[in-house]
Amino acid sequence: MLQQPIVLPRDVVRHKEQILVNITPQETRVAVLEDAIVQELHIERAASRGIVGNIYLGRVKRVLPGMQSAFIEIGLERAAFLHIADVLEQRQHPSEPQRIENMLFEGQTILVQVIKDPIGTKGARLSTQISLAGRFLVHLPQEEHIGISQKIENETERLSLKQRLEKLLPPGEPHGYIIRTSAETASDAALAADILYLSKLWTDIRQKSVSLPAQSLLYEDLPLSVRVLRDMVSESTVNVIVDSTENYSRMVEFAEQYVTAAVNKIERYSGERPLFELHGIEAEIDRALARRVNLKFGGYLIIDQTEAMTTIDVNTGGFVGNRNFDETIFKTNLEATHALARQLRLRNLGGIIIVDFIDMENEEHRQLVLNELAKSLARDRTRVTLNGFTSLGLVEITRKRTRESLAHVLCESCPQCQGRGEIKTPQTVCYEIQREIVREARQFDARGFRILAAQPVIDMFLDEESQSLAMLVDFIGKPVSLSVETTYSQEQFDVVLL
Repeated sequence: MLQQPIVLPRDVVRHKEQILVNITPQETRVAVLEDAIVQELHIERAASRGIVGNIYLGRVKRVLPGMQSAFIEIGLERAAFLHIADVLEQRQHPSEPQRIENMLFEGQTILVQVIKDPIGTKGARLSTQISLAGRFLVHLPQEEHIGISQKIENETERLSLKQRLEKLLPPGEPHGYIIRTSAETASDAALAADILYLSKLWTDIRQKSVSLPAQSLLYEDLPLSVRVLRDMVSESTVNVIVDSTENYSRMVEFAEQYVTAAVNKIERYSGERPLFELHGIEAEIDRALARRVNLKFGGYLIIDQTEAMTTIDVNTGGFVGNRNFDETIFKTNLEATHALARQLRLRNLGGIIIVDFIDMENEEHRQLVLNELAKSLARDRTRVTLNGFTSLGLVEITRKRTRESLAHVLCESCPQCQGRGEIKTPQTVCYEIQREIVREARQFDARGFRILAAQPVIDMFLDEESQSLAMLVDFIGKPVSLSVETTYSQEQFDVVLL
């Protein structure tokens, strides 16, 4: 049975950060460094950017009373879809059924936000309830209440955050907000900056909605290079170095308008050597895709990411302590706490994470390892929950999924093993082929058979399995020939009837 979640410390020392931004027409990559060591990697590709969150001035193309929905033209190839359940008035009064034909008419212009990307032949799905995400707050300009993320469970903390926000709102401010989990550690100055940013954003959208024609894009979520300034820059950030002149100007312009504290931290990199190569980021990316993570004193981690969860196994490896075996285990586990917390951020591993530390008999050692792990996890920008040791000696961590993991962004399943991480041996494939030939011989009256397979499989038939092949030929009474197919993977084969 799992113990109660361990409260992560809030008074951890924040190391000085350096943010590197590498931009090409195809993708933007961001690396966050602490003491010259990469802690986070963010990658956004132009080809895979969606439109969720975009706000348009749409035009009603058709109202469908029977489906209680409407098609809205927003300037895309296909008209977008708006259901009555996503109309603001219906969401505000769910117990009072509304009729969409009483709200919309053909040709009407309407402010809408995309809540689901177009898929296949289906158009985007829309809502008339606008929400604008900031770093600590979500602005609901059509609402008049303050909500708090359900992830913030402590009632005292919830009340405190609400009271702080109410004091920071301008007098007579009618608009609604949702306090995000990241606001738990935010200062009043940071919250005030978020309010100012979101208010300016909404004012800009309203002005555009009056001056621009229907089907115009009024707002799209910020590109990664600019989101860095909104979501990552803090008091501990030393500088933000970007290697694109055009984007440097754009980032400075955005900072001057919305995040003034970041203006003087933005620097343009113009060196000969590529920015990421100069700081060793390229090599770090390759290491972040490997299963094994070597620790400084000879131990290592094995990280396996599956659909259901991520498992991290801690091993002593070549580490030999200078006192006794218990001390060796303790030091390895202690070092592993820092490494695994960094790997969670670096690889952006989310969901359930199970850590198998090396077994410790000493209860004091177990508690010290947990305390050190809590300190390491407390530096994570993403919400993390830590539980104590289970009866099996495992530690459970949950980390909020905010985006795809690094491996899912950069990699795909191996076409040979289909993501299993293993392939069948040549001998296994040989036996499969022989069973297939027996089935074919019973079903068809062929003059003979030809085996098409990869080189290792053919070599196996010519060497170790030559006797079994001869026995097969004698059993079916038909000749069998062999042919190497260089394009086949080790598991691929064909049996051709002659």
